[in-house]
Amino acid sequence: MLHWADYAKFFMALMVIVNPVSAVPLFVSMTASNSEAEKRHIARMASISVAVVLVLAAVIGQQILVLFGITIASFKVGGAILILLMAISMMHATPSREKQTPEEAREAEIKESIAVVPLAIPLLSGPGAISTTIIYATERSSMGHLGAIILCCLLVACATWLALRLATPVSRWLGETGVNIAIRLMGLLLAAVAVEIFTSGLVVLLPGLK
Repeated sequence: MLHWADYAKFFMALMVIVNPVSAVPLFVSMTASNSEAEKRHIARMASISVAVVLVLAAVIGQQILVLFGITIASFKVGGAILILLMAISMMHATPSREKQTPEEAREAEIKESIAVVPLAIPLLSGPGAISTTIIYATERSSMGHLGAIILCCLLVACATWLALRLATPVSRWLGETGVNIAIRLMGLLLAAVAVEIFTSGLVVLLPGLK
């Protein structure tokens, strides 16, 4: 297993990428006409969907890479670039197309239920979250390590549920400016994580850089 600090880093990175705070304004606007019971159901289904997607990525992610002949080092470099692009979008407080395109946003406006699509996938557990989970899950091959990764994924899903359940008061308290400040700070942290992942993959692909 890795050091506990590495699992803490993974948890924080995943929290920043999933970024339930950024989903709060969208959740509030898209559930404005729903009852409180329906909002609770949407929040619960979205968080369960996030947990399922991330746990599946941790469990079968490496097998998928092997199936397509992709090395872990190459996936780290590619995943780090994607994460860095997301971080740059967050630091500009602008929606990332990696999470949702304008076409998907328009489609979401007419959907009866937004819990799974587009809220859980791709807004919360999108390509960045999936890539990060696979990268950290492949660091060790022990059951203890996999269990720790899955636990982190479940904690992130629980935090997502809590953020969505408290979306209305949080949105009123933070306001648009507060949400943007939080997103920018998380984007800065995410950029640092992306650079670490990128360099760890690059030194394997180009050992002469060591």
